[in-house]
Amino acid sequence: MTTAKELLKQRYYEPIKEQPELFVGIELEYPVVNLSGNATDVSLTKRLLAYLLDNFDFQADKYDSDNNPIQLIDKDSGDMILFEVSYNTIEFAFAKAERISEVEERLDTYLGIIQPYLQNDNHELQGWGVNPNWAKNDNRPVKSPRYEMLMDFLGLSKAKNNPFFHDYPEYGSFICGSQVQLDVSKTSYLRVLNAFNQIEGPKAVLLANSDFWGSDWDLALSRDVFWENSMHGVFKENAGVFPKVFKSEDDYFSYLSETAIFTAKRGDETYYFEPIRAKDYLSTPSVKARSIHGEVVTIEPSEEDFKTHRSYQFQDLTTRGTVEFRSVCTQPFSATFAPAAFHLGLLVNLETLESILKDTSLFEVFDYDYLRIRCLFSKKEISKDDFKLILPLTEALLTCAEDGLKNRGFGEEVYLAPLQERLAALKNRLD
Repeated sequence: MTTAKELLKQRYYEPIKEQPELFVGIELEYPVVNLSGNATDVSLTKRLLAYLLDNFDFQADKYDSDNNPIQLIDKDSGDMILFEVSYNTIEFAFAKAERISEVEERLDTYLGIIQPYLQNDNHELQGWGVNPNWAKNDNRPVKSPRYEMLMDFLGLSKAKNNPFFHDYPEYGSFICGSQVQLDVSKTSYLRVLNAFNQIEGPKAVLLANSDFWGSDWDLALSRDVFWENSMHGVFKENAGVFPKVFKSEDDYFSYLSETAIFTAKRGDETYYFEPIRAKDYLSTPSVKARSIHGEVVTIEPSEEDFKTHRSYQFQDLTTRGTVEFRSVCTQPFSATFAPAAFHLGLLVNLETLESILKDTSLFEVFDYDYLRIRCLFSKKEISKDDFKLILPLTEALLTCAEDGLKNRGFGEEVYLAPLQERLAALKNRLD
């Protein structure tokens, strides 16, 4: 029998190229906000995708069970516009690009169509990491098996009466993120995972944008709690920050084998079940699983089930030979491409990034507890002493990213301006 570690290597390591070209893959999720402060009108958002399909050069890739289009593809670029988990969130999943400016131009085109359509009915896309009207919205999932299964799985926490879990298992319907995927090589991917895992504290300082309205959480960045204190975080290895620097490929894939498998497909039906560690899955004789239709069945674990494995760490290897950075909130429109530029600049200046991380004193102060650092700097209230500790590293990272982008020669360093302004404002607070 093939081991879990071997199956995970087949899924995530084998697609990595020896010497890939560097492309940028950007995904942007935006809440559709009712400007009156009431619930998002999901009949309007459904009409929006139908309007795009009927009047512009899109084709429908997926429909919901009511025959509404829920995922469109731009015939020219290959970009996708879709609902993300609920009908309250629009995602733009851009085809890979050589330069960030290519993506910016296409987003501007789409927004030029979408925003007037929504504003005509007193709605618009806004740059928040949490839909401001989340408590009033219809947070049910898009009527498609994938999203219905996911919401049912997350809903398992409701019956557990365990203080580990937060009270919002429907969070996927109202949190919004800004993700970027960048190509890595077989020799660089582990260096990239290790380096970027260490900068989650500075990223929280620069990019927090998910204050959870209506709660008493002392968090400017709440998305971490939603993921980590849900069914996705039952095994701490499955979501969030890596607790250590990986010494080898084997070390990393051993860690990945501690992540969860919670879904399997049999025929046309998708089932979900209580999380099982990947390393234990194939030796489990049988699994009690549920369908979205309420059917309870017993299934026998299969190696095929690893083909739908996915973990939710902040730095994830994908099946496309890329690393996906997924810890950033959706940003205000003025800073839309700052996260992509920041990650891209650091990646192309990886050697300098590693030197900066080696020389900083921050990690020693916090006993190399990367999760603790991320949590501390995700808060609304951060002491001046703590800011003084992290600002030198944050400033060095921005300079490193800027130098990397300048070396690319495409003028992409302009996208870092909002982060430099944010850093300057933080420094002024210390004066």
